[in-house]
Amino acid sequence: MRDQQHAISRLLAERIASVDGAGLTPSLREVCERLLIDVIGLCVVARRSDYVTAALTAWPEPGSATAIGHAACKSAAGAAFVNGTAAHGEDFDDTFEGGPVHAGAVIVPAVLAAAEADGLDGEAVLRGVAVGAETICRLSLVVPKAVHKAGFHPTAVFGAMAAAAAVGAALKLDAGRLASALGIAGSMAGGIIEYLADGSWTKRMHPGWAAQSGLRAAHLARAGFIGPASVFEGVHGLFNGFARTRDGNWGALLDGFATRWHTADLAFKPYPCGTMIQPYVDCARRLHQRGLAADSIAEIVCEVGEGTVHRLWEPLAAKQTPANGYAGKFAAPYCIAFALVHGGLELGAFADGKRMDPRVRALAEKVSYRIDPANPYPAAYTGHIQARLVDGRSIEERQAHMRGGAREPLSRAELEEKFLGNARLGGWSEAQARRALELSARLWQAPRVELGALR
Repeated sequence: MRDQQHAISRLLAERIASVDGAGLTPSLREVCERLLIDVIGLCVVARRSDYVTAALTAWPEPGSATAIGHAACKSAAGAAFVNGTAAHGEDFDDTFEGGPVHAGAVIVPAVLAAAEADGLDGEAVLRGVAVGAETICRLSLVVPKAVHKAGFHPTAVFGAMAAAAAVGAALKLDAGRLASALGIAGSMAGGIIEYLADGSWTKRMHPGWAAQSGLRAAHLARAGFIGPASVFEGVHGLFNGFARTRDGNWGALLDGFATRWHTADLAFKPYPCGTMIQPYVDCARRLHQRGLAADSIAEIVCEVGEGTVHRLWEPLAAKQTPANGYAGKFAAPYCIAFALVHGGLELGAFADGKRMDPRVRALAEKVSYRIDPANPYPAAYTGHIQARLVDGRSIEERQAHMRGGAREPLSRAELEEKFLGNARLGGWSEAQARRALELSARLWQAPRVELGALR
């Protein structure tokens, strides 16, 4: 057993405490700004949804923190919960190839809530967003795939820890209090993936719950509350509890922290569906562009990574005919069929009425998979479709990476186009959307964070 000074939480906390927002590179500052823009747009597009309405109603405490897209302010924890839930609600938020985890929907709501509650400046927010995003990415690399295999959502489990790191960094807690914040957050982490059984809403709330948990953990630590130093590696620690092992690659978490930034490689999704489905949708769109008609297809077989099967491909019949629109987001056969029939995959593809499209349903029932033992998941997210046609011919498409990620990033113009589209769908005027972009562009320089333009 490590002593407290050499506990993983303490070593991580020392690295976090060394981060200086003013010293972050322009490229990293740009990635953090993109996270901010993406999260704002996603909160706006979801603001009138039934699940956000439920979240707002269930967290009635008033306060001074902004629930994005809503006039009434919330408590800091309430705003973090609502914004995190809204940002992840359509599964259109950023992801990390290697995790997979969603950084923005956890970290941005937690840090913005802390900024309004504690009167922070823009540099503190930048520092918090950078640290939090880096922490969640690195935690996902310690034992890749293990948390998902154990039945938990990595964003929910690691998000609470990363949000505590983010808020702690924004507040400039010392290493001792940062370590305690991580220790406290370990008792707030959690999130099972049983939503896969019926398309229920709990995945949507995982980032919101993690965001408010990390916020509370950091505030508790600042007040002197003490958490266990061995929260990560202990016999009753986070990894043994959620990954079923204490044998982790701690170097993936600690080595080069604050000098080599995985945050720079975050991927911004072009489609509102499960992360690993994205390259398959690109393949389907290319087949559509090549003029492949759905009724000319006898069967489709996709090569997949073994680690994706239990979430996106099985039970196969349920993934071919998902129970509702939200379940369709995590159903690879449905998403592939929709994109091949319609040439794209927009938010409207997951309206319950669209799910009943007979052409999509008929094609989805022809989509199956085979496991490729050489698939690089989770280091990279690949796509492959082989369509056997009724005339006996075979046609194929492959994609070696996720579009929007490090190998083929979305341009700034593409990301802003995504934001403006989400803002329009959410009922914001062009002028209000532009004001939000202007706020994002100057936020890191603000002497005090003011988010009134986002209400």
